[in-house]
Amino acid sequence: MKIHHLRNATMVIETGDKVILVDPMLGKKGTAGPTFTLFRFKPQRNPIVDLPSNAMDMVEKTTHCLLTHLHPDHLDKEAEYFLRSKQIPVICSIKDDATLIKKGLNVSQTIEYWITNPFLGGRILGIPAVHGYGFVAKPMGDVMGFYIELPNEKSIYLSADTIYTDDVHRVLTELKPEVAVVACGTAQLDVFQPLLMRMDDILKFVKNAPHKVIANHLEAVNHCPTTRQQLKVEVSKIGLSDKVFIPNDGETKMY
Repeated sequence: MKIHHLRNATMVIETGDKVILVDPMLGKKGTAGPTFTLFRFKPQRNPIVDLPSNAMDMVEKTTHCLLTHLHPDHLDKEAEYFLRSKQIPVICSIKDDATLIKKGLNVSQTIEYWITNPFLGGRILGIPAVHGYGFVAKPMGDVMGFYIELPNEKSIYLSADTIYTDDVHRVLTELKPEVAVVACGTAQLDVFQPLLMRMDDILKFVKNAPHKVIANHLEAVNHCPTTRQQLKVEVSKIGLSDKVFIPNDGETKMY
Protein backbone atom coordinates (compact mmCIF):
# COMPACT_ATOMS: atom_id res chain seq x y z
CA MET A 1 0.00 0.00 0.00
CA LYS A 2 1.32 3.43 -0.98
CA ILE A 3 0.05 6.47 0.85
CA HIS A 4 0.50 9.80 -0.87
CA HIS A 5 0.02 12.92 1.26
CA LEU A 6 -1.10 15.80 -0.95
CA ARG A 7 -2.16 18.71 1.30
CA ASN A 8 -4.14 19.22 4.51
CA ALA A 9 -6.30 16.06 4.88
CA THR A 10 -6.13 15.21 1.19
CA MET A 11 -4.37 11.92 0.61
CA VAL A 12 -4.31 9.05 -1.86
CA ILE A 13 -4.25 5.39 -0.88
CA GLU A 14 -2.90 3.24 -3.69
CA THR A 15 -3.57 -0.49 -3.42
CA GLY A 16 -3.23 -2.80 -6.41
CA ASP A 17 -5.21 -1.30 -9.27
CA LYS A 18 -7.33 0.85 -6.91
CA VAL A 19 -6.52 4.50 -6.17
CA ILE A 20 -8.58 5.93 -3.31
CA LEU A 21 -8.73 9.72 -3.00
CA VAL A 22 -9.51 10.95 0.52
CA ASP A 23 -11.05 14.35 1.40
CA PRO A 24 -9.98 16.21 -1.74
CA MET A 25 -9.21 19.92 -1.55
CA LEU A 26 -7.87 20.43 -5.07
CA GLY A 27 -8.15 24.17 -5.71
CA LYS A 28 -5.25 26.54 -6.09
CA LYS A 29 -3.97 28.58 -3.18
CA GLY A 30 -6.66 30.95 -1.90
CA THR A 31 -9.56 29.44 -3.88
CA ALA A 32 -11.31 27.08 -1.43
CA GLY A 33 -12.98 29.78 0.60
CA PRO A 34 -12.60 32.76 2.92
CA THR A 35 -10.38 32.89 5.97
CA PHE A 36 -11.58 30.75 8.89
CA THR A 37 -10.37 33.31 11.46
CA LEU A 38 -10.09 37.10 11.49
CA PHE A 39 -8.54 37.79 14.90
CA ARG A 40 -6.99 34.71 16.51
CA PHE A 41 -4.75 33.97 13.52
CA LYS A 42 -3.70 35.95 10.46
CA PRO A 43 -6.60 36.27 8.02
CA GLN A 44 -5.78 34.38 4.82
CA ARG A 45 -7.90 32.87 2.09
CA ASN A 46 -7.66 29.09 2.09
CA PRO A 47 -5.82 26.97 1.25
CA ILE A 48 -2.75 28.96 2.26
CA VAL A 49 -0.41 26.80 0.13
CA ASP A 50 -0.66 25.40 -3.39
CA LEU A 51 -0.93 21.70 -4.15
CA PRO A 52 2.45 20.09 -4.77
CA SER A 53 3.40 19.85 -8.44
CA ASN A 54 2.94 16.06 -8.54
CA ALA A 55 -0.52 16.02 -6.93
CA MET A 56 -2.83 16.09 -9.93
CA ASP A 57 -0.93 13.35 -11.71
CA MET A 58 -1.91 11.09 -8.83
CA VAL A 59 -5.44 12.50 -8.48
CA GLU A 60 -6.17 11.79 -12.14
CA LYS A 61 -5.68 8.08 -11.45
CA THR A 62 -8.49 8.06 -8.84
CA THR A 63 -10.84 5.08 -8.94
CA HIS A 64 -12.75 5.79 -5.70
CA CYS A 65 -13.20 8.70 -3.28
CA LEU A 66 -13.70 8.61 0.48
CA LEU A 67 -15.28 11.65 2.16
CA THR A 68 -15.24 12.08 5.94
CA HIS A 69 -17.37 15.25 5.90
CA LEU A 70 -18.31 18.20 3.74
CA HIS A 71 -16.29 21.17 5.00
CA PRO A 72 -14.57 23.10 2.18
CA ASP A 73 -11.07 22.11 3.33
CA HIS A 74 -12.09 18.47 2.74
CA LEU A 75 -14.24 18.92 -0.37
CA ASP A 76 -13.82 22.14 -2.31
CA LYS A 77 -15.45 23.30 -5.56
CA GLU A 78 -12.56 22.06 -7.67
CA ALA A 79 -12.86 18.61 -6.10
CA GLU A 80 -16.62 18.58 -6.64
CA TYR A 81 -16.07 19.36 -10.32
CA PHE A 82 -13.45 16.64 -10.65
CA LEU A 83 -15.58 13.98 -8.95
CA ARG A 84 -18.70 14.98 -10.87
CA SER A 85 -17.05 15.20 -14.30
CA LYS A 86 -15.35 11.82 -13.89
CA GLN A 87 -18.32 10.28 -12.04
CA ILE A 88 -15.90 8.81 -9.52
CA PRO A 89 -17.61 6.39 -7.10
CA VAL A 90 -17.90 8.22 -3.75
CA ILE A 91 -18.10 6.50 -0.36
CA CYS A 92 -19.44 8.64 2.49
CA SER A 93 -21.47 8.79 5.66
CA ILE A 94 -25.18 8.08 5.35
CA LYS A 95 -25.64 11.59 6.79
CA ASP A 96 -23.96 13.20 3.76
CA ASP A 97 -25.26 11.28 0.77
CA ALA A 98 -28.30 13.46 0.04
CA THR A 99 -26.18 16.61 -0.13
CA LEU A 100 -23.60 14.97 -2.37
CA ILE A 101 -26.22 13.54 -4.72
CA LYS A 102 -27.70 17.04 -5.09
CA LYS A 103 -24.24 18.20 -6.16
CA GLY A 104 -24.30 15.58 -8.91
CA LEU A 105 -21.73 13.28 -7.33
CA ASN A 106 -21.83 9.52 -7.86
CA VAL A 107 -22.47 8.21 -4.34
CA SER A 108 -21.82 4.49 -4.68
CA GLN A 109 -21.84 3.49 -1.01
CA THR A 110 -23.07 4.98 2.27
CA ILE A 111 -21.66 4.00 5.64
CA GLU A 112 -23.20 4.06 9.13
CA TYR A 113 -21.37 4.38 12.44
CA TRP A 114 -19.97 1.08 13.72
CA ILE A 115 -21.53 -0.88 10.85
CA THR A 116 -19.18 -3.03 8.75
CA ASN A 117 -19.61 -2.90 4.98
CA PRO A 118 -17.80 -4.74 2.16
CA PHE A 119 -15.27 -2.51 0.41
CA LEU A 120 -12.98 -3.33 -2.54
CA GLY A 121 -12.72 -6.97 -1.54
CA GLY A 122 -12.21 -6.12 2.13
CA ARG A 123 -14.27 -4.19 4.65
CA ILE A 124 -14.89 -0.65 5.85
CA LEU A 125 -16.29 0.48 9.18
CA GLY A 126 -17.67 3.95 9.98
CA ILE A 127 -16.23 5.49 13.16
CA PRO A 128 -17.85 8.42 15.01
CA ALA A 129 -15.78 11.60 15.03
CA VAL A 130 -16.38 14.68 17.20
CA HIS A 131 -15.24 17.87 15.46
CA GLY A 132 -14.31 19.99 18.48
CA TYR A 133 -14.23 20.29 22.24
CA GLY A 134 -17.43 21.24 24.01
CA PHE A 135 -20.19 23.32 22.44
CA VAL A 136 -18.47 23.99 19.11
CA ALA A 137 -18.72 20.33 18.02
CA LYS A 138 -22.47 20.63 17.39
CA PRO A 139 -22.40 23.45 14.80
CA MET A 140 -19.38 21.83 13.14
CA GLY A 141 -21.71 19.02 12.09
CA ASP A 142 -21.37 15.31 11.46
CA VAL A 143 -18.00 13.74 10.71
CA MET A 144 -17.12 10.09 10.07
CA GLY A 145 -13.79 8.36 10.39
CA PHE A 146 -13.09 5.08 8.61
CA TYR A 147 -11.40 1.84 9.64
CA ILE A 148 -10.43 -0.10 6.52
CA GLU A 149 -9.09 -3.58 5.88
CA LEU A 150 -8.11 -4.40 2.31
CA PRO A 151 -6.80 -7.72 0.95
CA ASN A 152 -3.07 -8.24 1.53
CA GLU A 153 -2.66 -4.73 2.96
CA LYS A 154 -2.14 -3.21 6.39
CA SER A 155 -5.30 -2.08 8.14
CA ILE A 156 -5.73 1.70 8.21
CA TYR A 157 -7.71 4.06 10.43
CA LEU A 158 -8.61 7.48 9.04
CA SER A 159 -9.68 9.21 12.25
CA ALA A 160 -10.85 12.37 10.36
CA ASP A 161 -11.46 15.75 12.01
CA THR A 162 -11.95 14.74 15.62
CA ILE A 163 -10.86 15.15 19.19
CA TYR A 164 -9.79 12.14 21.25
CA THR A 165 -12.96 10.26 22.24
CA ASP A 166 -13.94 6.87 23.58
CA ASP A 167 -14.65 5.80 19.98
CA VAL A 168 -11.16 6.81 18.87
CA HIS A 169 -9.69 4.98 21.84
CA ARG A 170 -11.74 1.89 21.03
CA VAL A 171 -10.42 1.75 17.46
CA LEU A 172 -6.81 2.12 18.57
CA THR A 173 -6.99 -0.43 21.37
CA GLU A 174 -9.50 -2.98 20.06
CA LEU A 175 -9.23 -2.89 16.27
CA LYS A 176 -5.48 -2.15 16.45
CA PRO A 177 -4.96 -0.50 13.05
CA GLU A 178 -1.54 -1.01 11.53
CA VAL A 179 -1.61 2.57 10.20
CA ALA A 180 -3.50 5.36 12.00
CA VAL A 181 -3.99 8.82 10.51
CA VAL A 182 -4.59 11.76 12.86
CA ALA A 183 -5.47 15.39 12.11
CA CYS A 184 -2.91 17.45 14.04
CA GLY A 185 -3.45 21.12 13.17
CA THR A 186 -5.37 21.95 16.39
CA ALA A 187 -7.72 24.08 14.31
CA GLN A 188 -9.47 26.95 16.10
CA LEU A 189 -12.00 29.60 15.17
CA ASP A 190 -11.94 33.12 16.63
CA VAL A 191 -14.09 31.87 19.51
CA PHE A 192 -14.72 28.53 21.22
CA GLN A 193 -12.37 25.68 21.99
CA PRO A 194 -10.25 23.89 19.37
CA LEU A 195 -11.90 21.90 16.59
CA LEU A 196 -9.16 19.25 16.50
CA MET A 197 -7.00 17.53 19.11
CA ARG A 198 -4.85 19.65 21.36
CA MET A 199 -1.24 18.56 21.60
CA ASP A 200 -1.82 16.46 24.73
CA ASP A 201 -4.49 14.45 22.90
CA ILE A 202 -2.38 14.13 19.76
CA LEU A 203 0.39 12.62 21.89
CA LYS A 204 -2.17 10.39 23.62
CA PHE A 205 -3.27 9.17 20.18
CA VAL A 206 0.35 8.49 19.23
CA LYS A 207 1.03 6.59 22.45
CA ASN A 208 -2.12 4.47 22.18
CA ALA A 209 -1.83 3.71 18.47
CA PRO A 210 -0.47 0.15 18.30
CA HIS A 211 1.65 0.66 15.19
CA LYS A 212 2.48 3.47 12.74
CA VAL A 213 0.92 6.96 12.80
CA ILE A 214 0.58 9.50 9.99
CA ALA A 215 0.06 13.15 10.99
CA ASN A 216 -1.85 15.40 8.60
CA HIS A 217 -4.03 18.57 8.53
CA LEU A 218 -0.92 20.71 9.02
CA GLU A 219 0.14 24.07 7.56
CA ALA A 220 -2.50 24.26 4.84
CA VAL A 221 -5.40 26.29 6.26
CA ASN A 222 -5.16 29.49 8.24
CA HIS A 223 -6.88 28.36 11.43
CA CYS A 224 -4.44 25.51 12.19
CA PRO A 225 -1.60 26.88 14.36
CA THR A 226 0.32 23.64 15.00
CA THR A 227 3.31 23.25 12.68
CA ARG A 228 5.19 20.18 11.54
CA GLN A 229 8.25 21.32 13.45
CA GLN A 230 6.32 21.79 16.69
CA LEU A 231 4.83 18.33 16.34
CA LYS A 232 8.23 16.79 15.60
CA VAL A 233 9.64 18.34 18.76
CA GLU A 234 6.77 17.11 20.96
CA VAL A 235 6.85 13.59 19.51
CA SER A 236 10.62 13.50 20.03
CA LYS A 237 10.17 14.44 23.70
CA ILE A 238 8.17 11.25 24.29
CA GLY A 239 10.64 9.15 22.32
CA LEU A 240 8.26 8.13 19.53
CA SER A 241 9.72 9.89 16.49
CA ASP A 242 10.22 6.58 14.66
CA LYS A 243 6.53 5.77 15.08
CA VAL A 244 5.17 8.96 13.52
CA PHE A 245 5.39 10.03 9.88
CA ILE A 246 4.87 13.79 9.43
CA PRO A 247 4.82 14.11 5.64
CA ASN A 248 5.56 17.16 3.60
CA ASP A 249 3.02 17.96 0.89
CA GLY A 250 3.59 15.63 -2.04
CA GLU A 251 5.43 13.01 -0.01
CA THR A 252 4.78 9.28 -0.43
CA LYS A 253 5.41 6.36 1.92
CA MET A 254 5.01 2.64 1.41
CA TYR A 255 3.30 0.54 4.10
